[in-house]
Amino acid sequence: MKICGLTRAQDVRAAVDAGADACGFIFAASPRQLTIEQAAALTALVPPPVARVGVFVDADPEFVASAVAAASLTAVQFSGSESPEQCAAAPVPVIKVIAVGTDFDWRDAEPYRGHAATLLLDTYDPQRAGGTSRTFAWRDVGESPGRAPIFVAGGLSAYNVGEAIDALSPFGVDVSSGVETSPGVKCHAEIDAFCAAVRLADEEGCFR
Repeated sequence: MKICGLTRAQDVRAAVDAGADACGFIFAASPRQLTIEQAAALTALVPPPVARVGVFVDADPEFVASAVAAASLTAVQFSGSESPEQCAAAPVPVIKVIAVGTDFDWRDAEPYRGHAATLLLDTYDPQRAGGTSRTFAWRDVGESPGRAPIFVAGGLSAYNVGEAIDALSPFGVDVSSGVETSPGVKCHAEIDAFCAAVRLADEEGCFR
């Protein structure tokens, strides 16, 4: 499970203490956007083996490389229109976001096979690259062809993540606004509840 959009030291510590597998830091335009320097100060609080993931949208490769080096990122999430070739050229493993709308087709993800370590399904929005706080129709997506591990995002919270996991049997889940009191300000009780709900689903064998 990944807690994304972290902007404060106390929230990073709360995510780690709750048992998050990954912490996400946003470098793209967003109410949760960080500078490289701000991100580096926060990633220093994330102990191994918790992953440190930088989120980018159609960023210059040199900027991505600088952020990876300065903030000691262990993975990057590409949430824009990045090509398979750009994913393959990234300095660390890539989580590639695939937007899910009413016309979603698994063939849209096929070009990223072998170029992205993980695919992340998120709710399609014509104006925003993620952070919509809206779910998609999990049970309409169909079974993954198994091309790459699948993460699920989009409107998740402690109250619906179990249903999403049951529907899609993903490799992992990603939350941001579902554990917030305002953009970038996390609720530690909601982080704890989300992680507990994910662990319950894991115990029930709902993950891949």
